[in-house]
Amino acid sequence: MILEVLQTRKHRNQKSLAVLVDPDKVANHSSLAALVQLCNDHGVDFIFVGGSLLIKDSLSETIALIKSNTQIPVVLFPGSNLHIDKSADAILLLSLISGRNPELLIGQHVAAAPVLKNSPLEVLPTGYILVGNNANTTVAHISQTFPIPTHKSDIAMCTAMAGEFLGMKIIYLDAGSGAIDCVPSAMIADVTKSISVPLIVGGGIDTEKKARQAYLSGADLLVLGTAVEEKMDFVQTVAEVRDELNIHQ
Repeated sequence: MILEVLQTRKHRNQKSLAVLVDPDKVANHSSLAALVQLCNDHGVDFIFVGGSLLIKDSLSETIALIKSNTQIPVVLFPGSNLHIDKSADAILLLSLISGRNPELLIGQHVAAAPVLKNSPLEVLPTGYILVGNNANTTVAHISQTFPIPTHKSDIAMCTAMAGEFLGMKIIYLDAGSGAIDCVPSAMIADVTKSISVPLIVGGGIDTEKKARQAYLSGADLLVLGTAVEEKMDFVQTVAEVRDELNIHQ
């Protein structure tokens, strides 16, 4: 069970790494296969699949190609209740607790519930918190919500605590796809201290320094997206940081 793995690794202060694959941004089968092989070579823990918008209707095809090339668990990162595929291993059931859009707090989940109930997917209840100073990102536009400003760690901390009290098993701080700035280390540290569930951090992580700071600040799982799309070898860079930190625990 993926949740049990994350909980155990958090208890042991062991870090994890995920690569996010957006089916709309997959150039071709060979490039995806090459990325998956990199994930195999460097021990990536999870492959997330999804995005805010899926235009090409290639979700199932993308998952099938990934699973034909790896045993790494595939986790859905859905933008709506339509982005469900039973061939994945699990789904992040994202409740956008940083916003006040009822559709993304509970509405989409109601529509997805009967499908998930009758699927083999492991459901991972996740409190999703958008962070950033730019309200013009794709995810902000699609979600019709404003992100928590990067200097408002207190709001992020209280939101994360509320998410855990409401029963969320994971908290996810996300600066969004292609973000210029990542989630600040101070915010990660404050949120980590305030919750007992695993913390996922993603968005804007495009250098070794940012990845290291995020891990050291308390992130349990880092998610790489745009940086890997632009430079596939970045997977190795962050995997080596993860391994170095895990060795010294």
